[in-house]
Amino acid sequence: MSGFDLTKLLAERGDERYDLHAKYLNHQLPRMLHTIGFDRVYERAEGAYFWDDQGQDYLDMLAGFGVMGLGRHHPVIRQALHDVLDAGLADLTRFDCPPLPGLLAEKLLRHAPHLDRVFFGNSGTEAVETALKFARYATGRPRVLYCTHAFHGLTTGSLSVNGEAGFRDGFAPLLPDTAIEMGDLEALERELKRGDVAAFVVEPIQGKGVHPTPPGFLRAAQELLHKHKALLIADEVQTGLGRTGDFFAYQHEPGVEPDLVCVAKALSGGYVPVGATLGKESVFKKVYSSMDRVLVHSASFGANAQAMAAGLAVLTVMEDERIIAGVRSTGELLRTRLTELIPQYELLHDVRGRGLMVGIEFGRPKSLGLRSRWKMLQAARKGLFAQMVVVPLLQKHRILTQVSGDHLEVIKLIPPLIIGEPEVDRFVEAFTAVMDDAHTGGGLMWDFGRTLVKQAVAHR
Repeated sequence: MSGFDLTKLLAERGDERYDLHAKYLNHQLPRMLHTIGFDRVYERAEGAYFWDDQGQDYLDMLAGFGVMGLGRHHPVIRQALHDVLDAGLADLTRFDCPPLPGLLAEKLLRHAPHLDRVFFGNSGTEAVETALKFARYATGRPRVLYCTHAFHGLTTGSLSVNGEAGFRDGFAPLLPDTAIEMGDLEALERELKRGDVAAFVVEPIQGKGVHPTPPGFLRAAQELLHKHKALLIADEVQTGLGRTGDFFAYQHEPGVEPDLVCVAKALSGGYVPVGATLGKESVFKKVYSSMDRVLVHSASFGANAQAMAAGLAVLTVMEDERIIAGVRSTGELLRTRLTELIPQYELLHDVRGRGLMVGIEFGRPKSLGLRSRWKMLQAARKGLFAQMVVVPLLQKHRILTQVSGDHLEVIKLIPPLIIGEPEVDRFVEAFTAVMDDAHTGGGLMWDFGRTLVKQAVAHR
C-alpha cells in the first residue's frame, strides 16, 4: 500500500510554492508576481471567488484565461468526475469505441448543426493544430492565412498563425503563412488568388485587445474562401461555449458556417484538459480516407473518460442553468455600467466586447497634468497604465483581472459565466475607485507607475 498522502504533502510543503517554481519551473513567473505584488497564497476557491491564507475573498474576473467558464468546483462537474473514477472504466485501451466520446461529440454538434464530426485532443493549441493539419490535407495546399494580432496558440503550427511577433521571435522556421488585417477583404482575396491557400483561421473576437470582427466580415470571408476552394477555421477556444452570449461567437453573424471550429478551455469544466476540433464530413473523410490512415492523426490522452465526463457535465449544466441567457443579461449590464463611466474619466476611452468578454481601453488624456503623466508611462513602455489599473484592483479591491496583451492599454474581463449583478456591482465600484485615484493623482497608483517606469527602462 502506497504511503502517498496528498493532504499531508501540501500541509508540509505548500509554503514552498514560490521557491519551488523559482528553482524547478519558469523562474520568471515568481519574479514577475513578486514585482507587481501578485504573490498571494490562495488556499481555496468556489464559483467566481477564491480565498487567500488570511481568509480574504477575491473576485475572479479572469476565469483562468477562460478555462473556468462555470466557475471553480461546480458540484455537478465534481460529481461527474467522482462517478467516472468510481466506475473503474477500461479507459484508453485504444482498441475499442467507448461511449463517452461519442456522446460528447453528439452533444457538441447539436450546437453546430452544419458540422458532422469531432476530433478530441487535450488543449486549445492542439485543437488549432488539428484544424491546420486537416485543412492542409483536405485542400492539398500549404499556406494558411490569419489576422494580425491573432492568438491561436504557442505550439509550432499554431504559432505559425500567431499575430504577435514577441511570441514568434526565435522559433523560426514556421509553417507557410501570411497575416492580413482583420476586416481587409481585399487583402484576403489577393492572397486567395495565388491558389496555394488552404484556410483562413480567425477568432470571431480577438482575445488581444478584445476586437470583434467587423459586421459582415466573416460571411464575406467565407464566400471568398469557398469561391477559391479554401476553408474557414473559427478559433472558438476562448469565445466558445457561451462566452459571447451565443454558444459560438461566429453565430452572431447570420449565414456563417465555418468548415472547422476549435474548442477547448471552458469545455474542461476547469478540471481535465480537453480540446475539440469540429468539422465537416467532407474534411474528415479526406483525412481518414482508408483503414491504413485510421491513426494518421491522434492524441495519446485524447477522448479520455475523465475529460469526456467533464465535457458532458459542462454542456448539461449550461442547458439546465440557462447559462447563455445569463451571459447576455449580465454582459449587457456590465458593459452598460462601464460605458456610462466614459464621460467621467478622460483616461477611459472605450468599452467593447460581447457577452462576458469585455475590453476596457485607456487613452491619452486632454488635461495637462494627466497628459504629462501619461507621456511618462508611454515613453517607458506602452501598456503600463493598464497595468497600473490591474494592480490596485487586486491589491486594494481584491479583484483579479489582466492586461489584454503586451503593449496594449486594454484590460480584458473574461469572468466565469455564472457571475451576476452582485459581481458587476463589486467590479464597477472598485474600478470607479481606481479611476478616481488615477484622475486625482492618487499617490499609491502613480507611485506604482513610477516603479513600473523604472523597471521598464532597466529591462530595455
